[in-house]
Amino acid sequence: MVFSTGILLLFLVSMLISSIGFKHYIWFFSIGYGFAIAGEGLYLLLSGNSVTPGTLLCCLLLIAYGLRLGGYLTFREWKVGSYKTNMKGEIKESKSVPFGVKIAIWVACAMLYVLQAMPICYRIVNGAADNVFVFIGAAVMAFGLWMETAADMQKNRAKKINSRRFVDTGLYRFVRCPNYLGEMLFWTGAVISGVGTVSGWQWALVALGYILIAYVMFSGARRLEIRQNRNYGADPEYQQYVKTVPILVPFVPLYSVEKYKWLVA
Repeated sequence: MVFSTGILLLFLVSMLISSIGFKHYIWFFSIGYGFAIAGEGLYLLLSGNSVTPGTLLCCLLLIAYGLRLGGYLTFREWKVGSYKTNMKGEIKESKSVPFGVKIAIWVACAMLYVLQAMPICYRIVNGAADNVFVFIGAAVMAFGLWMETAADMQKNRAKKINSRRFVDTGLYRFVRCPNYLGEMLFWTGAVISGVGTVSGWQWALVALGYILIAYVMFSGARRLEIRQNRNYGADPEYQQYVKTVPILVPFVPLYSVEKYKWLVA
């Protein structure tokens, strides 16, 4: 089946947690996103009648991913002064966003967060037994989580040394947005975990969720590129860096997405 009562309840969990965005609308996409994914993982873990070792592992990774991201973004929001300075003027004040627009954003975000967890959800809904793909997928998810965490830590350390310089050390030597790459790997692993379990029209929802999160990651990379070009564009070292290091996918010669104006999110 494509839809079920369990999926509806998963959507309600996502809506409840992501409603934090009504405090500051950007939290629909950030803090609310992280904690909504953690909440979905916990719900799936506690509500499933067919939780196997493989799905248990995937659910725990969802929880770890969501708590890590939500906690990091919360800390950055309240404690990191440089982040607030850099983002000033780029994000609308919450009070300037009409209430009806906030409702639409809230519902759309909650739906996306459910779609992202669909492969794991369908493992439980379909009562599937473990196969090799669930463990391969979990391994890719774990690697993506590690990469995203390591990238954030490396950037924070580099900025403490020199807050005015772009970061080109650690994982940033191989790709300019390794945190976004880590997130894409995490959700790639989630899709892999559903192979052999997801079937028919269920794949349409899984594919939609993956395509949308990939779009969001490339949109985020474009916003970051525009901001960094503005901040470091006159630096010859930066110019050499952006010409030789791919923006999001390593070993793929895609060095800029700024010109792709359709990447707006």
